[in-house]
Amino acid sequence: MVDKHAYLAFAGLNADARILVDKARLEAQSHRLTLEDPVSIDYLTRYVAGVQQRYTQSGGVRPFGIATLIAGFDENDDVPKLYQTEPSGIYSAWKASSIGRSSKTVREFLEKNYKEGMTRDETVLLAIKSLLEVVQSGAKNVEVSVMEPGRVTSLSNDEIVKFVTEIEEEKASEAEKKKPASSN
Repeated sequence: MVDKHAYLAFAGLNADARILVDKARLEAQSHRLTLEDPVSIDYLTRYVAGVQQRYTQSGGVRPFGIATLIAGFDENDDVPKLYQTEPSGIYSAWKASSIGRSSKTVREFLEKNYKEGMTRDETVLLAIKSLLEVVQSGAKNVEVSVMEPGRVTSLSNDEIVKFVTEIEEEKASEAEKKKPASSN
């Protein structure tokens, strides 16, 4: 958590993430104290990407070894914001994205299956389905947090198991339909 309304997830080196998250938190606090408004998600993303980019040009330091996803809601706005930054300092906005190992597979799944106007449960189901494309052993290796305007909640293991069971039943049903009819 960078601020009450802004969260940062990362893939890469933990030590680099700690440094970058600390810098982002400090900037968010400074922004809030100076301007008496919470930092916008876009501003925070540009700040993080700028820090990452500066480290690619500075002598005596190595570039950050992390990619980030920065998500949140701007003040008085119910539209979620999601940005991705790369170690080079490049950033981009997304409706849905992934970073880290097997992110290409997950991103392709999200691009194929994401639809505008999905409900909360449809969105959670899509996120878990996308993770199950690359994660083995079902609910045991999946954690889900849901961000809504003004709050973030983590799903319990039982809730995740319910979604995973629904997905597995759907896959079994589709596999059953694809089986050729046996001739008697």
